[in-house]
Amino acid sequence: MLEALKPQLIARLQALADDEVVLAQRLSEWVAHAPILEEDIAIANLAQDELGHAKLYLELRRELDGSDPDRLVFFRDPLEYQNAVMVELPKGDWAFTMVRQYLFDLYEKTLLEALRGSAYPPLAEVAERILREERFHLHHSALWVERLALGTEESYARTQKALDLLFPYARQLFQPLPGEEALVEAGVFPDLQALLPHYLEEATGRLKRLGLNPPEGGYVPKNRTEHTEYLWSLLAEMQSVARWDPEAKAW
Repeated sequence: MLEALKPQLIARLQALADDEVVLAQRLSEWVAHAPILEEDIAIANLAQDELGHAKLYLELRRELDGSDPDRLVFFRDPLEYQNAVMVELPKGDWAFTMVRQYLFDLYEKTLLEALRGSAYPPLAEVAERILREERFHLHHSALWVERLALGTEESYARTQKALDLLFPYARQLFQPLPGEEALVEAGVFPDLQALLPHYLEEATGRLKRLGLNPPEGGYVPKNRTEHTEYLWSLLAEMQSVARWDPEAKAW
């Protein structure tokens, strides 16, 4: 069964890893620029955690097709990346970063809780391992969204502005990849569309209690091959050392 599902599973693992890698790069841009020293340390740890999660997914892919995680991260062109648009957008201000992190962390918690029951044991084990860290991530980002929403008029306005832009993009995280229904039928990967209502209920409930207004509608990217120009510059910087010295090791 696994042999027949291998192409779909490889594609899904790569998409999961790409989300983590690109988001980690955006988070790393805050190192030495966070609003307080404590958050400088925290944001660096978050970026490192996201990279660690990407490595776990890419190691699962290596077991399936023998691919090299370093080459997949540092030597693919932007159009080969399968990350969601939300994670590649510029870091913006602190409110933008924390709203994005909250929306992504909640998605990950929702997904990982379902993935613990995967019929593919290695994926279930990785999900259980990552979930322990993601619960902390979600607690951290949710507290920041609360702090900003209930702070000053300025912090509230910036948080609402970020939410207006990011909330529609979050729906892309729940769009299945082409052919993914085979993984769902086999119990290897959950039905993302079935997880979406729970995600929206939890997110909108928390945000509205803070006086924030999640927008209805908005543009949702149609697939994971759709990117903005921001991914090109992000990858150019991230991949520069590896392309200059192909023998360098990332982890």
